[in-house]
Amino acid sequence: MTQLIVLPHAELCPEGAVIDAPSGQTICDALLENGIEIEHACEKSCACTTCHVVIREGYRSLEPASETEDDLLDKAWGLESTSRLSCQAVVADAPLVVEIPKYTINQAKEGKR
Repeated sequence: MTQLIVLPHAELCPEGAVIDAPSGQTICDALLENGIEIEHACEKSCACTTCHVVIREGYRSLEPASETEDDLLDKAWGLESTSRLSCQAVVADAPLVVEIPKYTINQAKEGKR
């Protein structure tokens, strides 16, 4: 099991969390299984950026992003050099510190239909 430290997020995880995830599981699935309701509008098919996270520690332990993921990340709110789509980032053996950005580009959720 790999430790994921989730930094506080005002809506999804106000106090932050420490969870254990098996190697080979995506960050998105680990968060969802532990009650952190991260958005995943495309149902984890690498077709949107609503599950965007920033890896604050442990980024190098992740496999490189695919070209499709990289292209989508360019559209993510608050993009950083250690940004990943949590539905594509697979947990390895190194602990990770994960930050869920404050905003997404999900206009339906934001009430901007």
